[in-house]
Amino acid sequence: MLRKLLGYTVLLLGISLGGGLHARELPDFTDLVEKQGSAVVNISTTQIVHNQSGFPNLPEGDPFSDFFRRFAPQMPRDHESQSLGSGFIISADGYIMTNAHVVDKAEKITVRLTDKREFIAKVIGADKRTDVALLKIEATELPKVTVGDPNKLKVGEWVVAIGSPFGFDSSVTQGIVSAKGRSLQQDNFVPFIQTDVAINPGNSGGPLFNMDGEVVGINSQIYTRSGGSMGLSFAIPIDVATQVTEQLRSSGKVTRGRIGVTIQELTRELADSFGLKKPQGALISSVEKNGPADKAGIEVSDVIVTFDGKPVNASHDLPRLVAAVKPGKKVSVELWRKGESKHISVEVAEIAEDGKLSRGIEKSADDVAEMVTRLGISVSELSKEQLKELQISGGLLVEEVKGQAARSAGLQRGDVLLSIGTISIRSMKQFNDIIKQVARGRNIALLVRRGESPMYVAIKLDEK
Repeated sequence: MLRKLLGYTVLLLGISLGGGLHARELPDFTDLVEKQGSAVVNISTTQIVHNQSGFPNLPEGDPFSDFFRRFAPQMPRDHESQSLGSGFIISADGYIMTNAHVVDKAEKITVRLTDKREFIAKVIGADKRTDVALLKIEATELPKVTVGDPNKLKVGEWVVAIGSPFGFDSSVTQGIVSAKGRSLQQDNFVPFIQTDVAINPGNSGGPLFNMDGEVVGINSQIYTRSGGSMGLSFAIPIDVATQVTEQLRSSGKVTRGRIGVTIQELTRELADSFGLKKPQGALISSVEKNGPADKAGIEVSDVIVTFDGKPVNASHDLPRLVAAVKPGKKVSVELWRKGESKHISVEVAEIAEDGKLSRGIEKSADDVAEMVTRLGISVSELSKEQLKELQISGGLLVEEVKGQAARSAGLQRGDVLLSIGTISIRSMKQFNDIIKQVARGRNIALLVRRGESPMYVAIKLDEK
């Protein structure tokens, strides 16, 4: 028995020394927190909530509505609502960075430092697109953070968050970088840093530090089903936030570039149909008439692979790259068109603050001449009235969808087919002539319009 125990001891020592486990101890965050913690602040806001009726907000016709009007005392017409968040000092003279949603609609903003001093803050500017805000307090000789380079972060690297979750000031949590360049829905301008750092309500706007004690991001969002941390948190890279705050500080607003195109993700099937070796780039599904891209000669079905000298690895990279360019500047664009690489120059315009909502268009079914194609769809030619209403010169109306056209491509009855690859569709005869020339088993790209939004879908022709 003693011999066995001695053997296990030797084995464990061998693993510890030979495997190098002692050489890679868990990190110590105490020095980082002591040096950087004083630059992290608690932000509390007060909003005035207006209650026009003076009664609880009950839907019209609710059986309790009349009861409250007759017997219950009126609620105050206006009452205060308070919320908490975090921020960090970026300059000794009182400039503070936080999230835009932390200070949105705030009537009063109070900043509390770690030494318990409190200041009333002024909003210099806020940008909802990136969720970044810049505040100012009247103070001097304040502790400030050191800004790092988020591009040097590596997946798996240790990171630390300091903030005020649920109002608990100066709370420290740690984790690792889970991923970089995450694109979240409706956040096309931010390549988020994903971490597994515990982030909860109140952490928003606080800093994310690397192990050198440098701020690399602003903790902004969490993915949760319970309302609390689930190990999926997202931070705005500090270089993106700095670009925004520099504009907010100088002009109080943020200007972004645009080129007037609609893009979509380039799948492997679409890449194959356009002759690309790998699905890399942003596929153009529509071009704004007389917009910057149109004037530069960019066409539907082009795939933008670099913009302003920077690679477009995925479609969500393009909006960020375009938005970062100052309006009025001419930039170089490399694109893939009809099996060849081309270089053009485009002058970037300024993006509008408000987008235009698309509307659905009703389609007539008069004079339908159906023909079942090899794609598993029935189509008909559009009438002159329909073409005029849609403001297009050609296309075919999808009347019926079956098989893989519905399952994998997602085609729907009422869609309008505008082109096959780079060839615009003018008639049903032309459409079927093109389909006949495509080898079975090949992927083909169809430009489809649904409402006012065109997009490419890839369908593989039945091999049977």
